[in-house]
Amino acid sequence: MMGIRHRLLRLDPWIMRLWCALLLLLCQMPMASAQQHCTVHWPLWNDFRTHFVQDSGRVLDASTDKQHSSSEGQSYAMFFALVAGDRTTFDRLWEWSINNLGAGDLSQQLPSWIWGRADDNTWRVLDDNSASDADLWFVYALLEAGRLWQEPNYTRQAHALLALVESQELADLPGFGLMLLPGRRDFIKHEDNAWQLNPSYLPMPLLRRLQSESPSGPWGRIANNTAALMEVVSPLGLAPDWATYQVLDPSPLFITDPIKGPVGSYDAIRTYLWAGLTAPEDPLYSRMLKALNGMVALTRDQGGVPPESVDMTTGVSKGTGPFGFSAALMPYFKAKGQSVLLTQQQTRVDAMLRKSVLSDSSQQGQPPYYDYVLSLFGMGWINNYFRFKPDGTLSISWEKECLGTSN
Repeated sequence: MMGIRHRLLRLDPWIMRLWCALLLLLCQMPMASAQQHCTVHWPLWNDFRTHFVQDSGRVLDASTDKQHSSSEGQSYAMFFALVAGDRTTFDRLWEWSINNLGAGDLSQQLPSWIWGRADDNTWRVLDDNSASDADLWFVYALLEAGRLWQEPNYTRQAHALLALVESQELADLPGFGLMLLPGRRDFIKHEDNAWQLNPSYLPMPLLRRLQSESPSGPWGRIANNTAALMEVVSPLGLAPDWATYQVLDPSPLFITDPIKGPVGSYDAIRTYLWAGLTAPEDPLYSRMLKALNGMVALTRDQGGVPPESVDMTTGVSKGTGPFGFSAALMPYFKAKGQSVLLTQQQTRVDAMLRKSVLSDSSQQGQPPYYDYVLSLFGMGWINNYFRFKPDGTLSISWEKECLGTSN
């Protein structure tokens, strides 16, 4: 017995090394597994990916003859892929965007906003102007991907694209302040001394994320000016799709956009969505909701269904909004404490999402693209797939489970 004990003691250092190696391996395996499987079961994202995202990473909207893809669609899809923890799709979406909207390098040029089938049947960029809302969503998705997936390359790409946004898509409106233009060209009307703006291009959570990333940059000022913009251009609590700022004697002022008119519809619906998604702790949260007070009464007056369009100067509404409008208004109605209206929207969206997938009338088997996008935002938030923190960073379920961080 003593001989056996002595032999074991002599082997002890080797046994200890073996045990240490095994323990190290066992410790590493769950971490690697977590990194590879940091996903969440999100059926609506799975449906969107099936119907709209091609294997190449292209988001196809088949509702038009041009079978187009847009920078908006690509950037939104990257955000949803991040929320779902779907890194494979995220990378494909970004790679397609670089190669097709950025001519292979989005560190040197802003993404073109639309790509599709041209009149000569070639597939290419159809308009090389930028869309600044998509550019902000690209930057945001990359910043948060860099943080959550601990990948510095995403962060570097975000900073490069943000530098282009700051150099090409901002304007200082005399007497008002710094604002984000809708794109890099065509929105400053020099002959009229006017600037054309789109209020729905300015989600407060994204502005806060850029502010936290670059505290000395312009984004805190733009956030404050966004709240001021909404208060001025929504006199009846109803947001317009577009607004124009014009410098006239005796003083500059916001006027009804001479091209788009006083209508609030498919663009403006997002302003209510962004206000509802903003963290309640944000110092501008209450101001934004108060500025957009009018949609509660309009929706209630239509039996719980939002209108398709409104005249923001008269309050007169027309038509019935698609189910995506209901989805977009869900966070807004929750923020407003409108539980009945919220339940009505949830019921409508659930029913029409199912119907849209089964409908034989959908283009090439696709449900309606924009309704699905708005549903991913609205339903995803209501069902707690994501939240925005006061600094604009994301709070998502897989972050805590996979990375051991706090929500």
